[in-house]
Amino acid sequence: MRLGHIVPSLEERYGGPSKSVRALANAQASLGDAVEILSTVEPGRTIAPGPDASHLEVFPRRRPFRLCRSPELRRYLGGVSYDCLHSHSLWLMTLRYAGQTARRLGTPLVISPRGMLSGWAYAHHRWRKRCAEFFIHPGAFRSAAGWHATSPEEADDIRRLGFQQPVCVSPNGVALPSAAELAAQRAAWWKQFPELAERPVVLFYSRFHRKKRLRELLGLWHSASRGDWQLLIAGLPEEFSLAEVQTWTRGGPSGSSVIVVDSTGLPPPYAVASLFLLPSHSENFGLVIAEALAAGVPALVTDSTPWRGLAANGAGWCVPWENYDAALQAALTTGAAGLAAMGERGRAWMAKEFSWERAAGLLRDFYRELTHD
Repeated sequence: MRLGHIVPSLEERYGGPSKSVRALANAQASLGDAVEILSTVEPGRTIAPGPDASHLEVFPRRRPFRLCRSPELRRYLGGVSYDCLHSHSLWLMTLRYAGQTARRLGTPLVISPRGMLSGWAYAHHRWRKRCAEFFIHPGAFRSAAGWHATSPEEADDIRRLGFQQPVCVSPNGVALPSAAELAAQRAAWWKQFPELAERPVVLFYSRFHRKKRLRELLGLWHSASRGDWQLLIAGLPEEFSLAEVQTWTRGGPSGSSVIVVDSTGLPPPYAVASLFLLPSHSENFGLVIAEALAAGVPALVTDSTPWRGLAANGAGWCVPWENYDAALQAALTTGAAGLAAMGERGRAWMAKEFSWERAAGLLRDFYRELTHD
């Protein structure tokens, strides 16, 4: 099949889709399909190079940048042909271009909402999204042949909003880092932040955005003594700046240790951590959770993420926000050996059920069903 993936941006600052879409397309190309990734980039921004098995085309983004408008991408799509188009993310011009191209070609359009239809995300700035639905990409939802959800919970979100098209539930994959890769990542972080080698580390690693409950997490951390543990807040400043997050760390109890880092240009920090935290309001998948488990780090997350399997697989905790503090205290008293054992179980779980080959195969079958209808 000839497949086209359209994604607003592959810049690292936009989180999971910047990695997951690329990995999915590469896995599909490895199965023998002709796969193209089309994206946009803002002037002065760059996209990290990667070992792409798929063909990557990046087009300039024009003002207003937040809508990912790109006349160059629209013109390019006017002269190409695909058996199936797969558009990632909502509310942006890239979905408009994908819908127009699918109608021109008479080929199926598959939409990945990437968490944007979950209860919290859908309600956030709702008026903007209503405007986008009617003026930015009118008719795109109705014309879609199918939807791609990365979890059963996200499929439920799609159905709850009344969409009746077929839904493919295909979780993201995750690559298991080798022992040598983890050692190199650990050495890089210890070299830059030697204090991380002195005490056990609890890690938050995600975008600095209100969706992630970062400010609430810091308030919770400071609400009680956390013993010898230090909290590493690492990620990409987005809604909140590095300086703003650093101000939230002040005034904690005596001996409290919090390190806040803009991780741009640094390797993933999982190797320095004994426990991973993500108390999000919502996640359609939560790639960083899978990455932490793949690195052998157990996770404590909220039940508004699709990771209830953590407890069943002995790899961590998935609890309501109201119970997060109690679960955090329980996790911190589990002991190094207990946490390490949980991390190993999580790594085995990722190896068994969350490969990119599996994700690519599920979607490949879905595309074929849609093209044969």
